[in-house]
Formats: sequence, structure tokens, C-alpha cells
Amino acid sequence: MMNGMNMNKMMKQMQKMQKQLKEEQDNLNKQEFTGSAPDDMVVVTFNGERIMTDIKIKPEAIDPDDPEMLSDLIVAAVNDAMKKIKDTTQSTMGKYAKGIPGM
Repeated sequence: MMNGMNMNKMMKQMQKMQKQLKEEQDNLNKQEFTGSAPDDMVVVTFNGERIMTDIKIKPEAIDPDDPEMLSDLIVAAVNDAMKKIKDTTQSTMGKYAKGIPGM
């Protein structure tokens, strides 16, 4: 009988943790993350689901003689935003993976 009570308690704890995890993920998905290239020449905005919602490009970043520069600025801004999303996700959701092998 003792094992049944422990199992019920464990199941309730797991359900509670699953609910908290979903709430945290939903909150994370609603957040906005901004990434920028040097001098804010390109600024991108993503949501927590890693979907780009906005991009701003300063006119001086558009040089018809050097299209590679604009590409590099966009890549830098996107990578900056992705790092912020990753870092926030790890700090927010990482607590649920502690103690789980392989996480």
C-alpha cells in the first residue's frame, strides 16, 4: 500500500511540474528578443518561437557596391538574437532538466 501512495504523490508532482513547464514555455514564446549588428546597422526582432517578426536596416547599411556587407550585418543581428533566445531558454527551462541524464 505504501508504494501506491508514493506513486500517486509522484504522479501529482509530475503533473504539477508539467503544468509549470508549459506555462514557462508559453511565457517564453510570447517574449520578444532583439538582436543587432554593430552600430545597430541591422536590428532584428524574434519571438520566443524563433520566428522573425521585424527587421530594421539603416540606409547607410545598404551599399550597392558591397552587398556582402549587408548580408554580414543581417547574419550578425540574427545570430545575436538567437543567442539571446538560447540563453533565456536555458536559464528559464534548464531548471527542469537538472538531474535528468542526457539533458
